[in-house]
Amino acid sequence: MKFYTQERVALFIDGANLYSAARSLGFEIDYRRLLEAFRKESHLVRAFYYTALVEDQEYSPLRPLIDWLDYNGFTMVTKPAKEYTDAMGRRKVKGNMDIELAIDVMEMAPHVDHVVLFSGDGDFRRLVEAVQRKGVRVSVVSSTRTQPPMVADELRRQADTFIELQDLVPKIARDQAAREASRSAGVQATLRTGQGSYAPSPASAMDDFDDEIDTADPRKHLR
Repeated sequence: MKFYTQERVALFIDGANLYSAARSLGFEIDYRRLLEAFRKESHLVRAFYYTALVEDQEYSPLRPLIDWLDYNGFTMVTKPAKEYTDAMGRRKVKGNMDIELAIDVMEMAPHVDHVVLFSGDGDFRRLVEAVQRKGVRVSVVSSTRTQPPMVADELRRQADTFIELQDLVPKIARDQAAREASRSAGVQATLRTGQGSYAPSPASAMDDFDDEIDTADPRKHLR
């Protein structure tokens, strides 16, 4: 990562996009470590996290994660997702946070020196260009090592710096022991209550979702 110690930095995390990239690379993100990694490198002003929610669900697997992030240094930006049934009768959910993220980036641009965008979505290329014209450096965090690559070529070219997500694994990944402990705790809680409140695994939770809404098991981020 290329940061100056005193430069003001803001993180903008497209939750669904980052989750998909990390899953494709075979690791899980420890959001506490992610925040600490950037605090060590720069003067971190704000860290935004964007995700859509299915509001009419009795239990959302994202809610504990959102609450934890909200209490631990992240600015949460959420909105209701739209649920529908496709032609095959499968339940789908759409939730796009591009507009919310773009507005926040433009509003924060006068107050920071460096924007770090966690997304590979090529639709953000124009946003990156606009922010750069305001004198703000932009780094994009995504991956070219997945098949296919998660980052759009036009976005990578526009960024001042491209940060390969896989290179951050030693700094932001959850260790295996913590992953197994959290999963065991979730199973035990389900057995004790008998209410089936344990959130689904990342793979099963993503099966019915469109636009890659992040439904990773939230308990694995809580320590």
